Amino acid sequence: MTETAELNTEHRHWILIGCMLAMFMAAIEVTIVATAMPTIIADLGGFSQFGWVFSIYLLTQAVSVPLYGRLADMWGRKRLLFIGVSLFLLGSILCGFAHSMAWLILFRAFQGLGAGAIMPLTSTIVADVYSPRERANVQGWLSSVWGVAAIIGPLSGAWLVQHFSWSVIFWVNVPIGAIAMLLLARFLPSREQNQATTLNLTGSCWLMICVTALLVALLQAEVLGFWLVPFLLLAVIAAWRLKQHEQRADAPLFPLEIWRSRLIVAGNIGNLIIGASMMGISAFLPTWIQGITGGTPLQAGSALAMMSIGWPLASTLSGRLMLITSYRFTAQLGALLLIAGSALLLLLRSDSSIVQAGFTAFVIGTGMGMTSTTFLVSVQNHAHYDIRGICTASIMFSRMIGSAIGTALLGAVLNLNLSLRLPQADDPMQKIMSPESRQALSEATLHDWTGQIASSLHWVFVVSLLIALLTLWVAWIMPRQRPEVE
Repeated sequence: MTETAELNTEHRHWILIGCMLAMFMAAIEVTIVATAMPTIIADLGGFSQFGWVFSIYLLTQAVSVPLYGRLADMWGRKRLLFIGVSLFLLGSILCGFAHSMAWLILFRAFQGLGAGAIMPLTSTIVADVYSPRERANVQGWLSSVWGVAAIIGPLSGAWLVQHFSWSVIFWVNVPIGAIAMLLLARFLPSREQNQATTLNLTGSCWLMICVTALLVALLQAEVLGFWLVPFLLLAVIAAWRLKQHEQRADAPLFPLEIWRSRLIVAGNIGNLIIGASMMGISAFLPTWIQGITGGTPLQAGSALAMMSIGWPLASTLSGRLMLITSYRFTAQLGALLLIAGSALLLLLRSDSSIVQAGFTAFVIGTGMGMTSTTFLVSVQNHAHYDIRGICTASIMFSRMIGSAIGTALLGAVLNLNLSLRLPQADDPMQKIMSPESRQALSEATLHDWTGQIASSLHWVFVVSLLIALLTLWVAWIMPRQRPEVE
């Protein structure tokens, strides 16, 4: 690998802006929709289905990410990104016209299919137009998009719903996506691909079956009951068939170079761990603040937003740190910060302040930002142009799967503890989270329940800490090299 970028262009800053706009459009969609969901449910009904509004978006996105990554290596980044943005915008427009929860879920699936291209391909395009030395800093700029989206999303969503129809929260994507496509159409050069132009359809089908079955099993574990086992069994069988097919395929979805590279495998394992560890704070810190300390949703959101602030700051810092130290040192420092932040979760008490919770979230965010950026940049610098798309997609795919696994694992830990500690209580978590139900409980019952739930959540944080400890092992695998010597 040389110091030069594969696509030489004098307008890299416009390409970067276009990629950041496209990524912002997909990033803000998660937080802005979450804010508007109460209003949407009041209008469309279907409360029992509202979880699928988020699950279907994650599902279709996760299924399509590796496919887009491989197709981008075969057919070109520009073409596939435009297809993805177009699907995302089509889904956004249709979501605004949904007249029932079922139609909204269907249109959210289109959004997820588009987001599956946006996330990996914007990062891959930026890696193509910047040299290995520059990528470390530029990936920090891309990470900052998530921090901005996490802050702007809830605020803008609340304002739009208050002053306009909830449909507007989907339609605001259209001008952002249009500007991004115009910039990239004007300034991003196309590059002819020399590889075969046929997609490995059999491998793609097995991959989709495997990922779909796995994610449905993990995301809907409580609802499925006994049917969880058939879904997991289907995922295992599909994974085994995919492995067999990939070993014989002329154009495998995941080229053999990926599995032969210790660094690329380590980067994927690292992001799998980060995704799982992230759910320990994303899903359960707000639960602690609202359920144990009796805080408001605004206080919970404010504390969690500190993670989104710490992530891009650390990501930018890690880019500079890699240039003067090494991949390994930067990843190890990030792993130690992640472990320290996860340990701070265990210090939370019923009288802990929002400041303490926010500081804990910030430390965890810095650890995640530093490790994830180091893993991504090291893989992109190590991968040849012809497989960089699938390598970048595999990193993001691993993080999504890790998040789903973390949600299921930590949720199971919480439910197991609650069933052991409060066997006679009927949905105690829901009752202490609701202000009305909380006030209806007697003082003795409330004190007992909050104590038992706090102990249960501490076990969730213990498991989250154990998961975070694994990042230190992955960081040790990173090479003692700086980006400029790739």
